[in-house]
Amino acid sequence: MTQQPLTQRPLTSLLVANRGEIAVRIFRTARALGLATVAVHSDPDADALHVREADAAVRLPGAAPADTYLRGDLVIKAALAAGADAVHPGYGFLSENAGFAREVAAAGLVWIGPPPEAIEAMASKTRAKELMRAAGVPLLDPVDPAAATAADLPLLLKAAAGGGGRGMRVVRDLDSLKESLDAASAEAASAFGDGEVFAEPYVERGRHVEVQILADSHGTVWALGTRDCSLQRRHQKVIEEAPAPALPDSLRENLHAAAVAAARAVSYEGAGTVEFLVAADGRPYFLEMNTRLQVEHPVTEAVFGLDLVALQLRIAEGAALPLTPPEPAGHAVEARLYAEDPAQDWRPQTGVLHTLAVPGGVRVDTGFADGDTVGVHYDPMLAKVVAHAPTRAEAVRALAHALAGARIHGLTTNRELLVRSLRHPEFAGARLDTGFYERHLGSLTEGGPDAGLAALAAALADAAPAPDAPLATRLGGWRNLRSQPQIRHYTAAGTAYEVRYRPTRSGPPELVDHPGVRVLTAEPGLVTLEVEGVRRMFHVKRKSNIQGAGAGAPEIYVDSPLGAHTLTAVPRFADPQDRTEPGSLLAPMPGTVVRVAEGLAPGAAVTAGQPLLWLEAMKMEHRIVSPASGTLTALHATLGHQVEFGALLAVVQEETPA
Repeated sequence: MTQQPLTQRPLTSLLVANRGEIAVRIFRTARALGLATVAVHSDPDADALHVREADAAVRLPGAAPADTYLRGDLVIKAALAAGADAVHPGYGFLSENAGFAREVAAAGLVWIGPPPEAIEAMASKTRAKELMRAAGVPLLDPVDPAAATAADLPLLLKAAAGGGGRGMRVVRDLDSLKESLDAASAEAASAFGDGEVFAEPYVERGRHVEVQILADSHGTVWALGTRDCSLQRRHQKVIEEAPAPALPDSLRENLHAAAVAAARAVSYEGAGTVEFLVAADGRPYFLEMNTRLQVEHPVTEAVFGLDLVALQLRIAEGAALPLTPPEPAGHAVEARLYAEDPAQDWRPQTGVLHTLAVPGGVRVDTGFADGDTVGVHYDPMLAKVVAHAPTRAEAVRALAHALAGARIHGLTTNRELLVRSLRHPEFAGARLDTGFYERHLGSLTEGGPDAGLAALAAALADAAPAPDAPLATRLGGWRNLRSQPQIRHYTAAGTAYEVRYRPTRSGPPELVDHPGVRVLTAEPGLVTLEVEGVRRMFHVKRKSNIQGAGAGAPEIYVDSPLGAHTLTAVPRFADPQDRTEPGSLLAPMPGTVVRVAEGLAPGAAVTAGQPLLWLEAMKMEHRIVSPASGTLTALHATLGHQVEFGALLAVVQEETPA
């Protein structure tokens, strides 16, 4: 196998062939090591945080990943133009592309990753499993979809190339097998350029456990403990931790040995991860090997006290690892904070992130700063939040507390879901498996904290004069004469709230029809209420909504220990909006039409819930279904059509009951 020399000149300048959080994180280590940093960016990312933090940046013209971050030729050209001598791929995009790794080396640049042959050997899950079987690593037996019977169910369909949950389907009945195969193949071809799909038994209530490995060019391979990544949505990880809890020592040792065997089987170098599925009976099965840095690598760094990116760079320079890794200490838990709505089929969100502030004591890796825009072209992850503590219980508690106290304004996120997940009895008791959200999503997303007190705080903050306002203005902020109650209206999560208060001659106003609540202080950004004898502080931030159906309506973000709320101020007089024709299907997000139901055309009969269109946005496919049974009277979306939020896609005329 081709390997980098054992000794080569020290690196001086590093280009990161990626964007967002991982680019920012790699730049942080590069700066600490004294390396100059080079970013690449698409047009939507021209002002992104990773661009602002780099020493130099090179434009990749275009917006879609296929035109920008997946163009290896442009990335190499950028590295040479900027004077970089090494390329780090991060994760995703070109990170597991053996051809790109070879082209980097051919251009005289240092590739921060494993040898291309190792990437190639593990690139196809089917070929990788053949290799692992020969190395003695335990595997699930494949199932031929054409010969599958009811006894083989349930089945898991998986794309042979790529990952991240793309091209994966669970099949529980034979009647849906062909449709699921076609859908998985189409999604895999769209995402990875390879439509190969294979089938294997779907292990109910299995655990996703992985082993971080690190190898140098001198023959040393480290197994850096285990991670549990069982809490997943759409086969994509949400919460990860190290070490994987509640594993018998014998199983942990077997996983370490299997991971090292997998690495040695392909003469691996650098950082990588070997993933396993652990069945309910404790038997492990090899899933795949990720020949790159994982998203969840910070939990391993925290437990072992290492910087894996720094070690990647030193290994690329030819350095040797010590024969044994450091001893682990404590427990670490990571949560991925996404701009998405879990209650709406994990629908991704776009728009301005006004505020992202997480209390101290935890690690926050992010590619965004206040005021940045979350666009439609890329993954909706805002940040990774990591807590490390001596015990698992302490780490979980610290992470939940930090997320609950975070201020996140401008976008709907999965923050509340993360907090509830961390505090759920099953998770707290380390009863983990990949079906967690299938069982509990409904209870985890229903019945959020009441926004009534938040509405009170919003109204009082909105009416309070600024503390630096002229004296006359401040005196006029509250009327000196006893008057009729002032009334303000808000909506939050579809619920309407009315607030009544009466100004006083001095001091804060009196609330009307709000028993048990007394106003202590009221300022534009901070309101203090006494609620049933308990003092509560509410932080208030007001922004104008500049997108979507409610464009122009002010949004108020209220944060307190009782919960975070986004409220919309309702004007005194209704503002007539353009009426939408009944049965209209509007785009729930900006995206690209990637599929249209076969034979769909105006005049076609449709049934309620029937998938009509598929939109791709932020690395996910989203079904647009018929709202009722009836006739399709208009179809405005076509294959490949890019649509904006709220665009009219189609119209269904509901059938009239006999």
